[in-house]
Amino acid sequence: MSGHGLPERGALDVFEYAVLRVVPRVERGEQINAGVILYCRARSFVAARVHLDVGRLRALDPDADVVGVRAALRAIEGVCRGGADAGQAAGDDAGRRFRWLIAPRSTVVQPGPVHTGLTTDPEAETERLLDLLVR
Repeated sequence: MSGHGLPERGALDVFEYAVLRVVPRVERGEQINAGVILYCRARSFVAARVHLDVGRLRALDPDADVVGVRAALRAIEGVCRGGADAGQAAGDDAGRRFRWLIAPRSTVVQPGPVHTGLTTDPEAETERLLDLLVR
């Protein structure tokens, strides 16, 4: 830590992340990865990055509600950003917003299990995980 209470540049910090999954027909359990949520407590950082492959989604369910899925993914990004886009979570800190987003739900967009890692750059790590696990 620097003398200002902020992590030093280049320091490794623990992060947690979950993959966002789209399950168009919950009763069938088939899913595609459509995003990641990453939280780094040391940096008070939480972010979501999404990428919806509509072709893959339609392969699982030709009648999937693409507009609704995109809206749900955008809402998750908004909660991570905080402020007016976060709705009821607007006043919550990054950790509380992350915990709320990773809570299990039986909706079309669901968080996967939480995993951990180390990073020097949570923003870049979010993009790296999106490329690795979703795109």
